[in-house]
Amino acid sequence: MAIEGRNETNTGPIRLGMVGGGNDAFIGGVHRIASRLDGKYQLVAGALSSTPEKAQASGVALGLAADRIYDDFKQMAIREARLKNGIEAVAIVTPNHVHYAAAREFLKRGIHVICDKPLTSNLTDARKLAKAAAASDALFVLTHNYTGYPMVRQARDMVARGEIGTVRVVQVEYAQDWLTEHQDFKQAEWRTDPARSGAGGSTGDIGTHAFNLAGFVTGLELESLSADLHAFVQGRRVDDNAHVMLRYEGGARGMLWCSQVAPGNENGLRLRIYGGKGGLEWFQEDPNYLWHAPFGEPKRLITRNGAGIGGAAGRVSRIPAGHPEGYLEGFANIYSEAAEAIVAKRNGLPVPADVVFPSVHDGLKGVEFIDACVRSSSRDAAWIKVG
Repeated sequence: MAIEGRNETNTGPIRLGMVGGGNDAFIGGVHRIASRLDGKYQLVAGALSSTPEKAQASGVALGLAADRIYDDFKQMAIREARLKNGIEAVAIVTPNHVHYAAAREFLKRGIHVICDKPLTSNLTDARKLAKAAAASDALFVLTHNYTGYPMVRQARDMVARGEIGTVRVVQVEYAQDWLTEHQDFKQAEWRTDPARSGAGGSTGDIGTHAFNLAGFVTGLELESLSADLHAFVQGRRVDDNAHVMLRYEGGARGMLWCSQVAPGNENGLRLRIYGGKGGLEWFQEDPNYLWHAPFGEPKRLITRNGAGIGGAAGRVSRIPAGHPEGYLEGFANIYSEAAEAIVAKRNGLPVPADVVFPSVHDGLKGVEFIDACVRSSSRDAAWIKVG
């Protein structure tokens, strides 16, 4: 709900706060760059660490005013909601187990939430957060950043237009190698701690990206799955490799592989889709290209901002073809899409129909996917209904 006395300023950058993302936090820096790239946000407040000393030091390093640096997110939500020029939106970039509690505090005060994935560390919290978002006038944006890539938008449009026919087969994988051996630095520690990451390791960290990407491009809804999750590194308490068979509503079949113990793979997110009229293939490490294979014809290479690019891809491309755009720009596209929606809400207008970003409902689907994978694997890869 809107807060009485708040200044609904209709011009200028969106006033942004951040929870988490202090010194030495990789993803916090990414979110800040993404928010700045198109000049639509200004970071004005933060509760940047669960450690007060680090929160203060991080805020000073980012140039925040002393009275806008907070020791905890609840204190920040309460005070910012009362300020005439308090934050309009907050980016939540903490470990997974904090997402629900932090997002809830801002949503109930009418502050828009931009949250890192997965939505929460467990299904109970995910369902409660979906209800909290539905009860709030504020927007909820989930940063599945790969949905912001232009050629992903192009593939989505082509599937929707029926250019490859009815989808039959979906193959998606996300392979990394950085956890092939035990690691004890910060990013590895919380991601392999079930109390902070949730029960899914690689499944929650990168498997959710693969699952979300497949659904975003194809529009298919998952019906059931069979999952084999495993931890290859001795003593690891969450999975570091997963093979998942997928059955979609309508009859399509899929396979998802995610691994963080695959030497030689840095960030190998790959999607292949096959329908009755042709196929599509996209690879994140070469993101400006999309392969289209009409059945019975030579494969065609489609380039970002090249000939034949559709409107959805063109509207999230910034520079001419041949100049690479990638991770940071894709991330920034989510922030810019969110900004269009926030500005519309700021001015009492409907969100434009062509604005696309992952929502709390996409986040809930992701946590349902993780939960089903864990349950299936515990039952020797039994088929599990999802949802």
